[in-house]
Amino acid sequence: MKRVYFDHSATTPVDSEVAKLILEYMTDKFGNPSSIHSFGREVRKSVEEARDKVAALIGAQAKEIFFTSGGTEADNWALKGIAAANRKKGNHIITSSIEHHAILHTCEYLEKQGFSVTYLPVDENARVNVEDVKKAITDQTILISVMFANNEVGTIQPIKEIGKIAKEKGIYFHTDAVQAVGHYPIDVNEYNIDLLTLAGHKFYGPKGVGALYIRRGVKITSFQQGGAQERTMRAGTENVPGIVGLGKAAEIAKLNMEKEIAHVRTLKNKLIKGITEKIPDIKLNGHPELRMPGNVNFSFLYVEGESLLLNLDLKGIAASSGSACTSGSLDPSHVLLSMGLTHEVAHGSLRLSLGRGNTEEEIDYCLEVLPEIVARLRSMSPLGAGSSTIESNPCSSCGGH
Repeated sequence: MKRVYFDHSATTPVDSEVAKLILEYMTDKFGNPSSIHSFGREVRKSVEEARDKVAALIGAQAKEIFFTSGGTEADNWALKGIAAANRKKGNHIITSSIEHHAILHTCEYLEKQGFSVTYLPVDENARVNVEDVKKAITDQTILISVMFANNEVGTIQPIKEIGKIAKEKGIYFHTDAVQAVGHYPIDVNEYNIDLLTLAGHKFYGPKGVGALYIRRGVKITSFQQGGAQERTMRAGTENVPGIVGLGKAAEIAKLNMEKEIAHVRTLKNKLIKGITEKIPDIKLNGHPELRMPGNVNFSFLYVEGESLLLNLDLKGIAASSGSACTSGSLDPSHVLLSMGLTHEVAHGSLRLSLGRGNTEEEIDYCLEVLPEIVARLRSMSPLGAGSSTIESNPCSSCGGH
């Protein structure tokens, strides 16, 4: 059976050069970076070289990069660290309603600690209004955290404008750029970003490693206590294989970004055009232009997203759904609901996220099987494609709706 991977927003395969390097640092170059002998010094040098490469990818200085276990840890550190270090200055945080749960759940935690959080709404394209950011600022605001690009619908936020506002007001600005780093050009100085989250497995690096960029001079507490690793800011023996792998992935991403963007965008445009022409009663989710190069997200009326997922998987195509039934929740995506979609329309969503290894032949294959799947599922739906209203439709895979 043909196997096609269209779920790069969830994770990416490790680049072969990265994997080769990781293996080397799990076998031959196994020293502890804190050791002063030759084994340790050799590895310490490699860690710092990786730091240089990650910094270069986002226009930062090497000393502003702190390695973490991934995006979730970096998000937690950014919010909790700024909150703890600046509590005397204020207790107000601004974020958006469509953030990753690593941000939203951390904000909920901080609210229980006495902090106030404003959750900005988004428009029908999942974009934050800059004027709403301005209006939300108070004399107690210490941090604005808005994601660079949404992980579900791919919409790119007005980061440069928000960064400018934050700088003018003397407020720290953090962006969860996990979906964008390595796939979209970012310069932390151009965008006035004070803190930025990234994760290796989103751009062909290993899982279990990421980084938090912290602009020099930002007042933030350390993440955890222990040894002197990461300049005492993040104690614990470094994940050397992961870090060198992250550095190599960053180096490759920077070198090939322009070419990769062009390739993936071409495939995305072909897929969107094909789906739009072949399948009726659909809605493209996310901004039509200001979106990540490889993100395609559609809602298919009268069809459950999980049914689409399962049927695509039977044809060898890996994708994801905006409805969370498969993860144990009966609620559809909070992102799609924030955009104004009804529960029923949100439940029929499908995300196809493309990567550097995808081909036009794979797009053609998807455009061959997807219309047939949608037509078959609609023929079994009690609603039917000719229904004038959309009512609650039980989830075919878990019985919810």
